[in-house]
Parts: sequence; C-alpha cells; structure tokens
Amino acid sequence: GPGRLSAAAREDGPLEGGPPDHSYSLSSGTTSEELLRKLNEQRDIIALLEVKMKEMKGSIRRLRLSEAQLREEIRVKDRLLHAAGAGNRKRHGL
Repeated sequence: GPGRLSAAAREDGPLEGGPPDHSYSLSSGTTSEELLRKLNEQRDIIALLEVKMKEMKGSIRRLRLSEAQLREEIRVKDRLLHAAGAGNRKRHGL
C-alpha cells in the first residue's frame, strides 16, 4: 500500500540524489510507456515556450514601434517649443 511506497521513496531518495521523477534518476526499470509520456510532456512544454517566444517577439516589435513614435513626437514638440521660445523672447525684447 501507500506505506510501502513512501518507505521505498525514503530509501531511494538519498541514494539517487534527487526525487525519482527527475530524468537523471530514471531507473532501468522505467517502462517505455513512461518514457514516452515524459517525452510528450517535454514536447508540450517546448511547444508552449515557442508560442510564448513568438508572442514576446510581437510585443517587442510593438514596443519598438511605439518608442519610435514617441521619439518622433518629442522631436516635433521640442522644435515647436524652441520656435515658441524664440518668438516669445523677440516679442518681449529679451
């Protein structure tokens, strides 16, 4: 029952240097079915990460575009401010 399982886990843990579910501690008794399940889990994780990477690349592109637009707005406003400032100085005879 469960008692026997936990006793086995206690015995194996220190010897194997980690929880039995880590790939490096897979025993020779692991069935090909279990290995296939692990492989499929890894593939799912990789697929998810690839989707996330694409989304992040899209976000980066959008942020770079809005950054470029903001820089352009700042340039335009600076020009207007300088022009206005020059005009004011002339008007006030400074």
